[in-house]
Amino acid sequence: MTDGSTDEGGLSRRERLRADTVEEIKHAALGLIAEHGSANLRFTDIARTMGMTAPALYRYFADRDELLTALVADSFDDLSDALTETRATVAPDDLDGRFRATCTGYRTWAQRNPERFALIFGSPVPGYAAPPDGPTVAAAKRAMEHMVELVADTSRRGRPAGPLVPDPGEATMLAWATVHGFVTLEAYGHFHALDEAARDRLFAVQAAVAARTAGLAPPA
Repeated sequence: MTDGSTDEGGLSRRERLRADTVEEIKHAALGLIAEHGSANLRFTDIARTMGMTAPALYRYFADRDELLTALVADSFDDLSDALTETRATVAPDDLDGRFRATCTGYRTWAQRNPERFALIFGSPVPGYAAPPDGPTVAAAKRAMEHMVELVADTSRRGRPAGPLVPDPGEATMLAWATVHGFVTLEAYGHFHALDEAARDRLFAVQAAVAARTAGLAPPA
């Protein structure tokens, strides 16, 4: 196969090789973040992990910040995909069930992707600022739209419970903060004294509180 040949997606062999290398760089970076944290991410370490030279990485990313931006955007996209898949398991007219599924999907994603969760919701990386109009903003919005849509549906259908906070935007933020607070404490090991069953029970209560905030009234 020559460099000029293309696959079904219209990519040439050279473009496919480049895309594969970009994904390999991202994978190596996430592995290092899991071990040492995002603040210590360096091109030299990534290159050593991949058996490359650090200057070679600049053919794929202009600098560390561009790589971090790609990783953050990917992480939000991955979270959004996970929530979409989780919500799809519940009937569209079951708002209570879809809300609980979204909360559970959020927690499950954090448990399975601790390095990604820390990257997008942990301490800011020193010296890094996401581009104000870059891909991270759009990706974050897509991920958060899941909660926004659920609260909007609740308000639109006039659920009898009524949200604790009348403004849908504020209700969304409060509901998300309620779930996110639990997930963050769990992700960083602050519930280590509790066994898995106890954490599951507490999360179910927390999700019910978040649902009530949004105007839903799930079973006790």
